[in-house]
Amino acid sequence: MANYHVSGNRKDGYDVNKESGARSSGHYETKADAEAHAKQFAGNTGGGEVRIHGTDGRIQDSDTVKPGNDPHPPVDTKH
Repeated sequence: MANYHVSGNRKDGYDVNKESGARSSGHYETKADAEAHAKQFAGNTGGGEVRIHGTDGRIQDSDTVKPGNDPHPPVDTKH
């Protein structure tokens, strides 16, 4: 199980980083591409959380990728 973070790159585009990883898992032009790949990476490692950060560094959204356990399934109606 691994958690991934999607955040804006200072130069251009978006990076996907594995939590506590030393380097980026990928660089993408759009936030949607980065989020899709982060979900794929999390699914391949047994599930986990994908957290999307805004330009200010704060978490804008978080999504549980199966087989992870969503702590609030009725509240998370967006996904």
